[in-house]
Amino acid sequence: MTTVRATEPATEAEQLLKSVFGYEHFRGRQRDIIETVVAGSNALVLMPTGGGKSLCYQIPALIRPGTAVVVSPLIALMRDQVEALAHNGVAAAVLNSSLDADTRRRNEQRLLAGGLDLVYVAPERLLRPPMLSLLERIELSLFAIDEAHCVSQWGHDFRPEYLQLDVLAQRFPAIPRIALTATADERTRGEIARRLLPDGGETFIDSFDRPNIRYSVGIKQNAKRQLLAFIRSRHAGHSGIVYCFSRKRAEDTARFLAEQGFDALPYHAGLDAATRQAHQDRFINEDGLIICATIAFGMGIDKPDVRFVAHLDLPKSIESYYQETGRAGRDGLPADAWMVYGLSDVVQIRQLLSQSSAPEAQQKLERERLESLLAYCEHAGCRRPPLLGYLGEDHAGDCGNCDNCLNPPETWDATEAARMALSCVYRTGQRFGATHLVDVLLGKETERVRQFGHDRVSTFGIGSDIDRKSWHSVLRQLLAAGHLLPDPEGHGGLRLSEQCRELLRGEVSIRMRRDAAPAAKTSSKTRTTVDVDTESSEWLALKSWRLETARAEEVPPYVIFHDATLAAILEARPSTLEELATVSGVGEHKLARYGQQVLEVLDGLESTAVGQPAIRPAG
Repeated sequence: MTTVRATEPATEAEQLLKSVFGYEHFRGRQRDIIETVVAGSNALVLMPTGGGKSLCYQIPALIRPGTAVVVSPLIALMRDQVEALAHNGVAAAVLNSSLDADTRRRNEQRLLAGGLDLVYVAPERLLRPPMLSLLERIELSLFAIDEAHCVSQWGHDFRPEYLQLDVLAQRFPAIPRIALTATADERTRGEIARRLLPDGGETFIDSFDRPNIRYSVGIKQNAKRQLLAFIRSRHAGHSGIVYCFSRKRAEDTARFLAEQGFDALPYHAGLDAATRQAHQDRFINEDGLIICATIAFGMGIDKPDVRFVAHLDLPKSIESYYQETGRAGRDGLPADAWMVYGLSDVVQIRQLLSQSSAPEAQQKLERERLESLLAYCEHAGCRRPPLLGYLGEDHAGDCGNCDNCLNPPETWDATEAARMALSCVYRTGQRFGATHLVDVLLGKETERVRQFGHDRVSTFGIGSDIDRKSWHSVLRQLLAAGHLLPDPEGHGGLRLSEQCRELLRGEVSIRMRRDAAPAAKTSSKTRTTVDVDTESSEWLALKSWRLETARAEEVPPYVIFHDATLAAILEARPSTLEELATVSGVGEHKLARYGQQVLEVLDGLESTAVGQPAIRPAG
């Protein structure tokens, strides 16, 4: 085992941070959390994706005597973390359904012999009596319960097995537990504490802000073409995830991007298991691949260099949106969270909620989550206050890294236009969709308008001084604000809500944002958001060496070194192993394993620069 002993826990933690993981300083609340768990106390940790949650239990696992048991529902994440730990010289293994019988027996024998610092276990396996009995026979350092929000029946990733994890407090009361999650509102936090830490524990809430992510929300016009322009202008050659509402849309989008010259694959529950696994493996192991997926994709994938997450349709809630966008930029380098949506998305989501058979309390919660998401989308100010406010964190705004801060939208007093629209919905019988309503407001004598006699209602033509796109924007924002509701039967019609009364009577006013004009056609030339020239020979040589090495070792490239570490190496230009050891992300084990190869690649670049033959990247 790789356990290091010292007299001062904080000093020991700092030593391990550098020697094993290659980092000089702790981030956020990491030090406080580690000291709490090392001292034997329970902890509830809420920290954003990419914020360094895993170090909060991995370092205590190396300090405390015994083996740490990490409970995770995600086989892919277990595999990635064990591979990453092995490449840092840490003894770790998994016990889950993906193992053959021989491998499972070997891992169990290593566990019994005290040869593991960490063992990763799925909750289903952990709860089996033989596994609990096995754990009672060994020295345990701690229990780490990852993705702890899965305990919540109100949440988006509920796993019933998590409700039974209270057995850990009953059978192992002296072993500290740390519950970790990246997404949990106040209700979910309470449920995690009650079910997983019934004997108490300290709560650590780090900032959920991801300053490296640029949030952008646009109005859907031609979603696939808008996506294409976005990728070409900011992320050509980068890995990304495109989330779609349906399986068909995911398939169509992947096909469209492939036709445009991008490496793009679909991922959804309708594909057979072998195809899904093959597509996921390619995404993990290759650079520049784009996955077009339903929400079935992304959980448990520890790929740090996802440069963008795009939504072609509204996610289910702001909590889902935060979690899905959090899969971008885990390495701390610049990344994009880009979304387009339209009135049809709002209608579709509201209809699904209205047709739900869930208990009324849960339906109410889901409606509140949708309202928060819609308010975020239509917000005219900095994106971060409404996004982080949902998670219980204050933000002063003016982040400088969202669409509204970079290009502030224009707003207007839409009170009269809103009253016209609401009155038109009422006068036409509260059963027609946006296109028909706009025709009536504009005074268009279409066959359908004449058929229903709507050329004779009082609202016919009263909005002729406002253009069609603006009327669609007004109806969308009234729907988003809850003044309009979709037809519960799913026929596409709009009706008035109870809350529109004051607005319809003119007792309150409303301001709306003006939708931006369609973006001009962008150049196909790549403008990278990573702070390094990704077309330079130096960058390509380092990535080529990393890819060859990863293929030889059958691991994802980021297990060798993250993009951020490669960028730091290029910036530092070390010429000796001692200089390379000072680069962030280069620990002692990786220095010994890869250091000389990295220096040879850099030396080959220097030789090429002065006209000498280049040294072939080691692999």
